[in-house]
Amino acid sequence: MTQWREKELLDRLRTGVIACDEDMVIDAALTVVKEGIDASKAIFEGLVPGMEQVGELYEQQEYFIPQLLLSTEAMYAGLNILRPHVTKMDYGVNGVVVIGVVHGDVHDIGKNIVKVMFEVAGFEVHDLGRDVPLEYFVDELLRCDADMVCLSAMMTTTMVGMREIIRRIKEKNPAAKIMVGGAPVTEEIAQKYGADAFAEDAGQALKDAIKILSMLREMRKCSQEGKKVN
Repeated sequence: MTQWREKELLDRLRTGVIACDEDMVIDAALTVVKEGIDASKAIFEGLVPGMEQVGELYEQQEYFIPQLLLSTEAMYAGLNILRPHVTKMDYGVNGVVVIGVVHGDVHDIGKNIVKVMFEVAGFEVHDLGRDVPLEYFVDELLRCDADMVCLSAMMTTTMVGMREIIRRIKEKNPAAKIMVGGAPVTEEIAQKYGADAFAEDAGQALKDAIKILSMLREMRKCSQEGKKVN
């Protein structure tokens, strides 16, 4: 397999997503599997960059809801083919994560990309989708005993709802970690709202999640050892 051939297929995956061409994406994904190219690489260097570009086009009002939906369908068509062939990355961290887009907001491109990265990293992800009412985050956190809740918002008007969600989550489970992200969200806002982490992009979200869950695991380990000593 030449580097040129690999690059060609990655470009086809990216272009297919941007062009809303599901057939192109499916054909490229099947070829990736057939020719033994790393499925993770195909996802993160083909499908994900394509979807990120779609997100930018949407923000620039060059793409609208119909193109957004078609591009998302194309991405998931490729993902469904590639995911079974992905070797999960072993970061030595296992965690349960609840993720969703806050109430009133239907922009879920970023959330979907983060979800894919978390799953490939070996996390158990409970995706609540978009336009998620406050109580759903709290209920799902308690139901699955999650380690972390990830909140996404792409509009200033919906971002403000994060503050109450974070307050309620901390009230019900002070140990739960909360990560926030989205176009209007900043590190300053994350701190002001009481979040434990701010993710500027999907890659940073994964890095911070690994770091936070590693620290959480060490804290639990020390707590258990302390109980045994006593």
